[in-house]
Amino acid sequence: MALASRKLCGALLGWVASAACAAMLPGQVDATLSEPRAFGYQLGDRVSRTVTVDAADGLVLDESSVPQAGPRGNALELRSVVRRSSAEPGGRRHELTLAYQVFLSPPQPRTLEMPGFTLRFKGQPRAQEVRVEAWPVTVSPLVPVEVSPRRGLGELQPDAAPPLIDTRFARWRLAAYGLVALVLLGYLAHVYIGLPWWTRAHRPFTLAWRALRDLTPASPERQWREAFQHLHGALNRTMGEVVFEEGVDRFVTAKPQFAHLRDDLGRFFRQSRLEFFGKDEQQPQAGADRSWLIGFCRRCRDAERGAA
Repeated sequence: MALASRKLCGALLGWVASAACAAMLPGQVDATLSEPRAFGYQLGDRVSRTVTVDAADGLVLDESSVPQAGPRGNALELRSVVRRSSAEPGGRRHELTLAYQVFLSPPQPRTLEMPGFTLRFKGQPRAQEVRVEAWPVTVSPLVPVEVSPRRGLGELQPDAAPPLIDTRFARWRLAAYGLVALVLLGYLAHVYIGLPWWTRAHRPFTLAWRALRDLTPASPERQWREAFQHLHGALNRTMGEVVFEEGVDRFVTAKPQFAHLRDDLGRFFRQSRLEFFGKDEQQPQAGADRSWLIGFCRRCRDAERGAA
């Protein structure tokens, strides 16, 4: 029953509106305003008003009279204009929705105004105008002028401390990365620096040179015999087997970096034979032979290092 009553009321209202439009006289213009509340606004709020104009046939809205949106530096700025137009019996209905935004925060409540404007219609039998009056809008401050002196309500508050983040796991992870990096760096240093250095420092003729370089022709016989032993040991370790005088050619073939020392190698073995088995033979130039032995050891060290 209530639903039927509502439908009947709607039909009656539609008939009344249609009858009113149909009854519009030529050149007639009627305006209806839907205004917002005039209070309770603050900075940033949006407020809209709607203007509905019914114009009789023959009248056309002058576009230049319609308000235009855009920033103008006002406390209350027109941000958008939404237009709708529809045909009605006997004329045309124009609906304008004007949306304003508040750009003011006054220290005390203040009344602003939606500016008024005039809509112009051109046509027959004569031009018409509709005046839309200004509408008040009361804007309130965001905070009162006199703020309570209680802690937390002063004019300026200290910056809030940033939230603390637990960085223990990040520090542990960084420490683990650092440890792995140190291990890798140590390994690379061992492979590319430590091992080559150790190998160079422990080459057979390098060790022999360290034992012989401080000797002089006046050094005791025991030290010179040890010098021969050091050189024999260097030859054997370089070849990987015991080297005898008759094996010099095979040694030079296996170790071509010593090829230029073939004659010196043969002379060394002759000097060694005299040192160990020829004490009763004449050696008129023993001092010179000892000096030669030191030079021979240095030349072997250089050949071993690739400097010769």
